[in-house]
Amino acid sequence: MKRVLVLGLIVAASVAAATWGTVKAQQPAPAPAAGRGPAPGVGMIQKVTENLFMIPGAGGNTVAYLAANGVVLVDTKLANNGQAILDQVKSVTGKPITHIINTHTHGDHNGSNQFFPATVEIVVQENTDANMKKMPVFQEAANKHGLADRTYKDKMTLLSGNDAIDLYYFGAAHTNGDTFVHFRNARVLHAGDAFANKGQPNIDLPNGGSGVAYPDTIGKAASTIKDVDTVVGGHNANLMKMSDVADYSEFTRLMLTHARAAVKAGKTPEQAMMEFQASIPAKFKDYNLGGGRGGPGGAFVPLFEELKR
Repeated sequence: MKRVLVLGLIVAASVAAATWGTVKAQQPAPAPAAGRGPAPGVGMIQKVTENLFMIPGAGGNTVAYLAANGVVLVDTKLANNGQAILDQVKSVTGKPITHIINTHTHGDHNGSNQFFPATVEIVVQENTDANMKKMPVFQEAANKHGLADRTYKDKMTLLSGNDAIDLYYFGAAHTNGDTFVHFRNARVLHAGDAFANKGQPNIDLPNGGSGVAYPDTIGKAASTIKDVDTVVGGHNANLMKMSDVADYSEFTRLMLTHARAAVKAGKTPEQAMMEFQASIPAKFKDYNLGGGRGGPGGAFVPLFEELKR
């Protein structure tokens, strides 16, 4: 009798569990709260200062600056990440997006421009404007509002007073239109991919980049832009300082000097990289000199091409 009762209870429990599993499977998953669950690849928004935030992942680092009348974005990542960026911004403010600054022409930094309405003003350096107009995505009429509304040549100040943002162009580096964005009151610099991270530079020759000009361009940024406590790199996960920008000018100059000597000696980019890795000063030992673009020759590949022209 007890055995029958126990078996009955087991069967009943099994049926109940199966029924609950079916019901649960039919129920929709709860929607994530706005701004709390970023899209795949887009990182959680991170506070840098009281009114400036960084959103990493899915392309270049996006900065959201909370000005008095709205939010200024620097870079919009790869395509189809506009909503994820907006969700992250909404988690810290209800202010609308009013401006977008693109640091340069690449799609991992301007890919979601067209998500935002045409009322959002887009600002870029004039060479970047020309480069962006050549991008296939912006040939489509539906995406043309993702192109620049305003351009500048060497320097421009966006907004005013405590909200003032200075945009600088110092010459070719990663491309021929790299913008350094200085948030005066926040004392933060967004360096874009001119200083993407602590590693070898990515020299985009087709878009006007120059390994020969690179050290001088970075050096001008380091010596000209004052009152900076924090530097956001184009892709670096960790925040940096202005002294790191000065070091990067020295590092790129060492690469250029080494490349010139290697070209003169008839060596290959791969040989140049191996020798450079072996002789690099201790202060740059934590720099990433692994493969990547250019393969084993890395940045020496475009450097050699440029020097041999």
